[in-house]
Amino acid sequence: MKVLLVEDDGILGDGIAAGIAQSGLVVDWVLDGRQADTALATGSYDAVVLDLGLPGLSGMEVLKRARASGKNLPILILTARDAVEDRVAGLDAGADDYLVKPFDLAELQARLRALLRRSKGHAEPVIRQGELQLDPVSHSVFWSGTPVDLSVREFSILHTLLLNAGRVMSKAQIEEQLYGWGEEIESNTIEVFIHHLRRKLSPQLIRTIRGVGYMIEKTTP
Repeated sequence: MKVLLVEDDGILGDGIAAGIAQSGLVVDWVLDGRQADTALATGSYDAVVLDLGLPGLSGMEVLKRARASGKNLPILILTARDAVEDRVAGLDAGADDYLVKPFDLAELQARLRALLRRSKGHAEPVIRQGELQLDPVSHSVFWSGTPVDLSVREFSILHTLLLNAGRVMSKAQIEEQLYGWGEEIESNTIEVFIHHLRRKLSPQLIRTIRGVGYMIEKTTP
């Protein structure tokens, strides 16, 4: 899962980026509105954490452009503006949530998890799929009631495939979710992680759709 962070304060942005990464999410961080506009036009993200007071292009303008272009990903606004009319304006412009500075990092993490969960059609915080149970908060995975130890990358791939259960994801799409800017990707990395997940969980859990990608079948409750 990948988040675009748009924050021009270097110290605050560094702390937020670290906090988001602690949640097991990949973060791309930009410092102004024009960079954010370009990133949204060219990249693939699951959510945006957006400051309003930005150089180059205001956060409100970034938000309006994203919605006008058809981007329907969750957008959480961060701002020092705490007036009711500011919150209303942001929500009416298409924001999904609003957090006023200063804020607690744990609350930001929880709000992001909720937005991401709902955007993928999951009401419950714990994702269940057949014998598999994944908890994004505790980063725990159970198979048939037995805990399974996964690496950070393995957990991220499994989480991504579960949130998109029933949909085929290409190798490139999975890589987009797994790596931030500047991170080197080895050619067979995804295949290796998929192999490890099948070995640790079940050989039948993740299907290979030849020439297309990978998927987890969506099961009925």
